[in-house]
Amino acid sequence: NLVLCCKGVPQTLAAFGLEAFLDEAGCKLVFYLHKVVRGVSLSTTCLLSGFQAIKLCPSISRWMDLHIRSPKCIVSCCFFCWVLHLLVNIYIVRYKAGPVKSKNLSMVNMYRYCSPSTPGRLLFSVMAVIYTFTDGLCLALMLCTSISMVLVLHRHKQRVQHIRSSRLSPRTSHETRATHTILILVSMFVSFHALASILSYWITRLQNPSQWLRSISVLVASGFPT
Repeated sequence: NLVLCCKGVPQTLAAFGLEAFLDEAGCKLVFYLHKVVRGVSLSTTCLLSGFQAIKLCPSISRWMDLHIRSPKCIVSCCFFCWVLHLLVNIYIVRYKAGPVKSKNLSMVNMYRYCSPSTPGRLLFSVMAVIYTFTDGLCLALMLCTSISMVLVLHRHKQRVQHIRSSRLSPRTSHETRATHTILILVSMFVSFHALASILSYWITRLQNPSQWLRSISVLVASGFPT
């Protein structure tokens, strides 16, 4: 919900002609919250996939299963995600500028309602490495945990296949439906995030990106949260 509010609502208002409706504090708050909640959304979805994999995996000890599934552990992990992304994105408070001016067309590539200032090349490179590492790590962990869940479900289906075959039930098994759900969700999540990251990087490198490219980037970035 915060991702959609921080990115979708301002972009929609700007598309209807309401430009420069945020002051400097509003622009910084919107930029900062969007970066933070985008990272938290990615991290917590990765955590959810990990918790599900641990719950299904029979090789993990019962103590570890109960310990990780405890509310205290889950709250601690979510709190750590919020603190991490609040600190990583703190640079936005300093470098993001105020409303779009009629004569200031620099860096209106991604946003029509605010004019972000460009950080130095060193800071830009450092933040690009950090974002690439964190996003890539979360996506890789999601892929690994999802593959492990699919393998566990497949092995379980093979073990109970003779029981179901004796019943002659034509219905799709629970394991097959769960596998399809996992694969669909992970494919959508990875595809949306990868495509959104590529489009964002591409737009920041172009001098004058077209309006349809900016609109597609916003649509893709809001796809999975929607």
